[in-house]
Amino acid sequence: MARDRNADADYKGPLRRILIAGLVFVLATVFLIWRIDSPRVERFRAAFIDRVVPNMDWALVPVTKLVGMVESFQSYASLYEQNQELRRELQQMKSWKEAAVQLEQQNAKLLAQNQVRLDPKLTSVSGVVLADSGSPFRQSVLLNVGSRDGIVDGWATMDGLGLVGRISGVGQSTARVILLTDASSRIPVTIQPSGQKAMLVGDNSANPPVEFLESPEQVRPGDRVISSGDGGVFPAGLLVGQVELGTDQRLRVRLAADYERLNFLRVLRSHPAEQITEAGGLIPPPFLPNPATEDLPAPLTDEAGDG
Repeated sequence: MARDRNADADYKGPLRRILIAGLVFVLATVFLIWRIDSPRVERFRAAFIDRVVPNMDWALVPVTKLVGMVESFQSYASLYEQNQELRRELQQMKSWKEAAVQLEQQNAKLLAQNQVRLDPKLTSVSGVVLADSGSPFRQSVLLNVGSRDGIVDGWATMDGLGLVGRISGVGQSTARVILLTDASSRIPVTIQPSGQKAMLVGDNSANPPVEFLESPEQVRPGDRVISSGDGGVFPAGLLVGQVELGTDQRLRVRLAADYERLNFLRVLRSHPAEQITEAGGLIPPPFLPNPATEDLPAPLTDEAGDG
């Protein structure tokens, strides 16, 4: 058995060397033929290519597929990068759109404030809402105007649509506004067109109720509610909202001011009306002579009769 194994080993070694030598010879021959610069060899190379290469399409299929896969992968990688770039640009556009929408809303509010019809005697100071300290027990906001701007306690504040509240607390550069919805807010109002006087009472809800109505039957949902000016709390004629019937069957006011987006407020400079403390004297009408009695003689006196 040992001799047979040695015989097989001796047989495979020379055969392997012969094959390697033959392969090297063939490759060297092909290389030399391909490098020889001769018209005859050139014609041989052309004839060889014409005969062999067309019949080798099946061998080029894997290479073609591999090249196509590489190109497809490169194209996919390029598309992925473009997609990521488009996503980033879309995110930037969304942020720009949000900024544009906010600017548009602020511009609309400022334009609405400029178009509000108020008493010509009323001037205003516009302020930006710095913070909203609203809570279940208190409804107020903070403005960036204060005593340095001439703000006084009790002045009315409006947004671009309607009455918002009144100043309650003034600092050097800030002022607090108690909203109409606050539980401590009491505003005398007039309901049109009936002319009913009432009191708008805040109850920390979005739609405060109307109380102390003399004739509730004359009030209908949709009636306009304005400030009455009674008691000197607010100037008269400021828009408050519209009457509506609440879920509790009470008459409430749907406020005209947009409490969800209080960005800018106008503080109305309302000066107290002149107080009349004394009654004036009675001024009689001027004496006008009667033409019918102007030429009559004066009546005789007792002294003339005695003479």
